[in-house]
Amino acid sequence: MGDLERLPVGIIGASGYGGVQLVRLLMDHPGVDVVYLGGESSAGKGFAELYPHLGHRVNLTIEPIDINTIVSRCQVVFLSLPNGLAHKLAPSLLSKGLKVLDLSADYRFSKLETYKSWYGGERHDQETAATAVYGLPELYRDRISSAELVGCPGCYVTTSLLAIAPLLKQGLIIPDTAIIDAKSGTSGGGRKAKTNLLLAEADSSLAPYGVTHHRHTPEIEQICSHLASHEVRVQFTPHLVPMVRGILATVYATLQDPGLVREDLFTIYTAFYRASPFVRVLPSGTYPQTKWACGTNLCYIGVEVDSRTDRVIVMSAIDNLLKGQAGQAVQCLNLMMGWDETLGLPQLSFYP
Repeated sequence: MGDLERLPVGIIGASGYGGVQLVRLLMDHPGVDVVYLGGESSAGKGFAELYPHLGHRVNLTIEPIDINTIVSRCQVVFLSLPNGLAHKLAPSLLSKGLKVLDLSADYRFSKLETYKSWYGGERHDQETAATAVYGLPELYRDRISSAELVGCPGCYVTTSLLAIAPLLKQGLIIPDTAIIDAKSGTSGGGRKAKTNLLLAEADSSLAPYGVTHHRHTPEIEQICSHLASHEVRVQFTPHLVPMVRGILATVYATLQDPGLVREDLFTIYTAFYRASPFVRVLPSGTYPQTKWACGTNLCYIGVEVDSRTDRVIVMSAIDNLLKGQAGQAVQCLNLMMGWDETLGLPQLSFYP
């Protein structure tokens, strides 16, 4: 792509872990120029003050959030903000003709009542929310391609849905038997200081949280229900593990047809994701590790069948900050702009 074709983009909420991942990816993206970094708490600071290791490439200052400034410079804006803030900005940006990609939960729900019951707060953007497209390319590629507003799912939901989607879409499991056991590194909790993320608290420890009431549950159920064409409930339990990056979800469910074997499932998964360049279905006896996906936009999936219990077991691993956050958003941007889906996204990890 020549310089004349490069797309001017902005990032609001650039100071967090999601923001810095976006900066890194977009600085190396052949079709993009990062022209605006916005945020309130860090406004006036050079980005290199927050992330000195990027000072040799990023010579931008974080500016106050101002709609007119953003509109004058950008054609696309990424909102990498805490839940409850994006919906206050997106309607104005869209009305000015910008495309918007939201990395928070604000535009992930088809029903605002569901969002409000799990996240709280008042919403006055019903018309805007009705236009949002769910940003999981492997399931909604065509919709994303024509979208102006995309609500990108986060790490737990992405990992879980990529694992379970073929089972529900093909009617292979008894839906309400699905159990999702997921484990995430500490970067999933963001950069803000929190007691449970301190090294002294998280190191050498494995801890569940949000048991029975984690707010990603209704989001998972919304997409599962759409895939199955009827209401689906799942049991979802997240855990915090003492590592920085990576997330792994293990899904258990009872098969509708206990005669299915592992090779059948491998064939089904391979066919389901045949047009998905970032999903790797692993061969028999190989199960995913978070380290394989670290630093990439890939999802590794392993499938197994336990003939003794008539259950399917699906294991899914991603980098929570890339395919689970910033990489997902860039993948959606590529689709929205009609570019190759893989443009500017890493597919080779640093290993070991």
